[in-house]
Amino acid sequence: MEGTPKDDLFIVDECKDQKKVHATPLKESGSNEDYAALMAALNANREWLHAKVSINNALIMEGASQPQPDDFFSVGECEGQKTIDGVQMPLVLTPSTADEDHTSHEALVAALRTNREWLEGKVVANSAVLLRGFDVRDATEFDAVVEATGWPDIRYVGPAPRTHVHGRVWTANEGPLEQLVYFHHEMVLIKEFPEKIILFCEVPPPEGGETPFVPSFRVTERALEEFPEMVEELDAKGLRYTLTALSKNDTKSMRGRGWEDAFGTSDKAEAEKRAKALGMDLEWLADGSVKTILGLRTLTRVFPDRRGRRMWFNTVVGMHGKEESSATAADGNEIPANFVQRIGEIIEEESIQFRWRRGDILILDNLATLHARRPSSPPRRILVATCK
Repeated sequence: MEGTPKDDLFIVDECKDQKKVHATPLKESGSNEDYAALMAALNANREWLHAKVSINNALIMEGASQPQPDDFFSVGECEGQKTIDGVQMPLVLTPSTADEDHTSHEALVAALRTNREWLEGKVVANSAVLLRGFDVRDATEFDAVVEATGWPDIRYVGPAPRTHVHGRVWTANEGPLEQLVYFHHEMVLIKEFPEKIILFCEVPPPEGGETPFVPSFRVTERALEEFPEMVEELDAKGLRYTLTALSKNDTKSMRGRGWEDAFGTSDKAEAEKRAKALGMDLEWLADGSVKTILGLRTLTRVFPDRRGRRMWFNTVVGMHGKEESSATAADGNEIPANFVQRIGEIIEEESIQFRWRRGDILILDNLATLHARRPSSPPRRILVATCK
């Protein structure tokens, strides 16, 4: 018996609500023979059995020590919250208790790291998740939260003036606070865009400065109700955008990021190469600025795992007829102004917003939501990370 291999004596079986290993003899026999064989096997393999028990006890304790979502988070509410198709937007997640082991940023980091798939599911299902009541104080702690999600970084490319702060964290649009940043999907115009936008409120504004967002499919649904032929025509033709960028940054403009900063080079040939990789052409102007030309782009997009919804994945309203930008049909025909105006009204009617509180973290599904910035009184400091 001592020379009998363990794998010839035991097989791994399962039981309902299993909590420990169940060992089953390979052969059934009379009760006395069964007992004798079992005792002989246990005596011969004491060290092996002890090791199995120790390992499984350790695994059980490790699992119990990890913060589980139902134990760590409570579902809360916020002003301005809406329920759309039975889903809260945003889903507000708060600490389940006021203890420091639930409210500290270290605890939040541990909970997010352990429950990454769960968080991903919540962001996709609800389009927006607001983490509120956690003691996240600065860019360093916010960066740790971003890293805990496990979502890869993607470098921001766009016209908004921004400054790198720490790790993966940047300032949000540094344009004048008294101006509106219009509704948009982040980096919607280029080939590679982020799937998640994570915003952190370091300094809440005393008045205004909200970050409203819109479930993008609702805009498409309503546009199809009022302008079915126009929507389908523009989607079939595609869109063409142009945007003019100065050579150097101009923080007095909402779109004041210079092309040298945007492309990370002052060499025009290299800028053209990098622009081409992003799906845009460049036209150099006499004053040193450059016109970026982007097309063909669709009006709507359908992304996996989002119920087959057609997202209003464009920036027609934000760029149509502006001094430094334009949005037209890909064949060059103008988009009717009354159509653009009405879509702007629909976007506003469907918008959702709340008042920022210090430490708030808002995670947006960039494939499913447009977001904006209301005019604000100073001071206001919102930081951002963009994720694949």
